[in-house]
Amino acid sequence: MEFARRMERFGEGIFSALYEIKKEKEGRGERVIDLSVGAPNIPPAKHIIDALCTAAAKPENYIYAINDKQALLEAAAFWYKRRYGVTLDPSSEICSLLGSQEGLSHIALTIADEGDVVLVQNPCYPVFGDGPLLAGASLSYMPQRKENGYLVDFDMIPQDIAQKAKLMVISYPNNPTAAMADDGFYERLIAFAKKYDIIVLHDNAYSELVFDGRTCKSFLSYQGAKDVGVEFNSLSKTYGLAGARIGFCLGNAQVVEKLKTLKSNMDYGMFLPIQEAAIAAITGDQSCVEATRMAYQRRRDALCDSMTKVGWPMEKPAATMFVWAKIPEKFENSMEFAMELVNRAGVLVTPGSAFGTLGEGYVRLALVRDEEELIQAASQIEDSGILR
Repeated sequence: MEFARRMERFGEGIFSALYEIKKEKEGRGERVIDLSVGAPNIPPAKHIIDALCTAAAKPENYIYAINDKQALLEAAAFWYKRRYGVTLDPSSEICSLLGSQEGLSHIALTIADEGDVVLVQNPCYPVFGDGPLLAGASLSYMPQRKENGYLVDFDMIPQDIAQKAKLMVISYPNNPTAAMADDGFYERLIAFAKKYDIIVLHDNAYSELVFDGRTCKSFLSYQGAKDVGVEFNSLSKTYGLAGARIGFCLGNAQVVEKLKTLKSNMDYGMFLPIQEAAIAAITGDQSCVEATRMAYQRRRDALCDSMTKVGWPMEKPAATMFVWAKIPEKFENSMEFAMELVNRAGVLVTPGSAFGTLGEGYVRLALVRDEEELIQAASQIEDSGILR
């Protein structure tokens, strides 16, 4: 059999590989505390589940959705106006995604042709680069370095690369580094995109998971943002709807329209009961958002404090559901450390190298277990002797 050459650009996804390691160990009766995948274990609030169940009980809701319900689009516009102060036209500036991952996989197909340049962060969430690679684009990496607060420095992007770039994928609060960006960053981003005529995709999946009294805006909150791009937002983490696959593309009408056209040729829309759950989530009682935020903040404190106590110092992140931790000095690379950690301590984390070359020397830990289990993970690491 012969397969498409584009598949040579891809190896096995890191999270699939980590899952196989976990499954193998559990098959031998070994316990694994899995902090690798950002799969939230906080369920949706009751009013969201009720909306889903009520809609799922109606036989007429099992038809193809084809298009987003007008009520869903209006709910998303209401959400952005209430939460971020952003005014959006439901008819032209919003479309749903079957989860942000689906949108990130496909949007480059509407923007980049074979060989076009797409700018992505290094390190970054893998699909930020995989989507453009699927479109046949050439990736140019924008370094995120600790000494710069993990913010992209636009002055360091070579002019010839900027002139060739068609698309730039940016995300703050950032996965995996957990960094936040300030107002000045977004102002520079918009000015850079306008100067070089680059479309911006900003992923804003973690704007509600910010800690210690901080707040987070939308990319679209900044003047000129809709002129240059769109924002993706997700209900996965904020509302505990990860498995339901609910996301939105919002902003520039031309970009939204192109994505709608592509999706009309690829899927039949979001299951109608899930649309009802989304409406309930973003228009209903928002106390669940604060409860979720505080749960992650407590988990962050439990993990960082307990790991630091046993001899693995960890800085507390300002946002997201992740901790970006430097590996112990005795280890040469993040994959080696991650494999030894799961084998000796039964704790599974994601090696930083999976997020790009500048992720080397770090691992990402997801706050997807209760506080007691996070503290237990630290205890198992101490008992394993891996830090000595």
